[in-house]
Amino acid sequence: MLGRISIATQLDEGHRIAVRRHNEEVDRNRHILSKIIDAVKFCGAFELALRGHDESDASENPGIFLGLIDLMASIDQTAFVKQSSYIAIQADETTDICTHCQLVLVLRYIDGHNNIQERFFEFIALPNATADTIATALLERLSTILPAGQEGKLIAQAYDGAALMRGATGGVQRKVQDVYGSAYYVHCYAHQLNLIMQQATSHIPKIGQFFSDVGGFSTFFSKSFKRTAVLDEVVAHRLPGASRTRWNFHSRAVNTVYEHKDELVKCFQTIRDRGDFDAISKREAGGCMRMLEDEVFCFILALFHKIMPHVDMLFNHLQKRNIDSVFIAGITQRFTHSIQAIRDSVPSLVEDEEYRGPVQEPPLKKRRAMGEETQQHLAIEVCDTIMSHAKERFSFTNHLISATLLQGDLFPQHSRKFPDSALGTTVDAYPMLDKARLKTELSLIYENEDFQGCSGALALFQVVMENNLQDTFTETVSLLKILITTQMTTVESERCFSTLKRIKTFLRNTMAQDRLNALAMLSIEKKLARDIPDFNTRVIERFATQKDRRAKFLYK
Repeated sequence: MLGRISIATQLDEGHRIAVRRHNEEVDRNRHILSKIIDAVKFCGAFELALRGHDESDASENPGIFLGLIDLMASIDQTAFVKQSSYIAIQADETTDICTHCQLVLVLRYIDGHNNIQERFFEFIALPNATADTIATALLERLSTILPAGQEGKLIAQAYDGAALMRGATGGVQRKVQDVYGSAYYVHCYAHQLNLIMQQATSHIPKIGQFFSDVGGFSTFFSKSFKRTAVLDEVVAHRLPGASRTRWNFHSRAVNTVYEHKDELVKCFQTIRDRGDFDAISKREAGGCMRMLEDEVFCFILALFHKIMPHVDMLFNHLQKRNIDSVFIAGITQRFTHSIQAIRDSVPSLVEDEEYRGPVQEPPLKKRRAMGEETQQHLAIEVCDTIMSHAKERFSFTNHLISATLLQGDLFPQHSRKFPDSALGTTVDAYPMLDKARLKTELSLIYENEDFQGCSGALALFQVVMENNLQDTFTETVSLLKILITTQMTTVESERCFSTLKRIKTFLRNTMAQDRLNALAMLSIEKKLARDIPDFNTRVIERFATQKDRRAKFLYK
């Protein structure tokens, strides 16, 4: 009547299931507690405060310890690697304030709420900055982030343009791609913009001389507090310093000199007329004043005053975290169109009295006519150089041509003639995509006006997810995730290095004596704590047996 299966056997099976579930919960609890122990050991080893000013849930500055716990939770591979379809890495190396070579590793992925995340993973100390050393360190960390069988999740790697990073045969990107075949290399687009502007100066001698002269104004005032006092009195505006690698400094210098040109002439004349300045100051002030009155200098200053706002706008876009390849394609195209418009307006710029500098005497009229022609050729050469290098350096490589498939302003054109060539290149680069299904889905998207207003891959992805269309456009969603995860810049790495300078100091706080002694032990004898076998496991066992805990830490 009770059936042929023994009740005792059923009870045994239920007991085994309960034990297994209990032990799985213990595994999770021990994993979390082990991370907390690692955070305590880290803070103790580096003399960092465990207590924050405000440790409430809503606090934006809860302290190093809680911040470290949140960080470890955010970068734990169980938290995002299993949830994310794809991840990308960006890395950069620098020498920190202690002259140690540091490599920063940042991960980019789409989280469970369909938001783009760029997370700091780790500072990695390097014995040197060679390609072999950097690649070995990256591959070691990637092996822990991506277990065996998940190598295909790494779809991009972004570094700056240094030869050891971008080398096609022996560079870091080549060594990483030999292991992770889908990890395509993307040269940081913020660095690309710097290179574009450098080409415009290095290939044209007069433009190089111009930027050297513009930098001389700030150098002149930075050498003397007395000179700076006259600048503050007459101009009431400081001149920004120039930088060879950060073109926003050049832009600020050009705009400041252009907008305060007359005041600067008056300032230099004041220095020359006053008797309390030395001969060197008067001589250099005279040279600066003659530059500001030079016709060619004034014309080039006016030309770059028109160009620099477009450079600034592009630079600011490239500093954002949530940019993708589709967005980059749009803004770089607008940038080249703006430079083309300036090129077309060069003849009127040459003839404009405002941009020609001081009016010459009639005997020099013939020389002025020759000067106008030379100026026009010079301005056209500058615009052509910027546009040609922008098209070359911002052109997408084969694996990023897929961005054109999801560029909203091209949807009407694609609906009339489907871009089969771009689709073939995309599937070749990412063989995990189903070509036939992707073509069908894209054809439907091109014909739907609701999608044509999307300005980038991220905007289109959000529209699809908000309308619960991910099951309908499965291959398109996969392509969107690839494009969004593929980063265009390494700006986050630069931000991490800025933080590195700040955290190279001690944070002090009040604490009990036992905690002070414990942290002192972790700091002074950190090698001992590191070498103790099963240190975390032994701490967990003692923690669990001290008293009853609401969380389960003991196995059955």
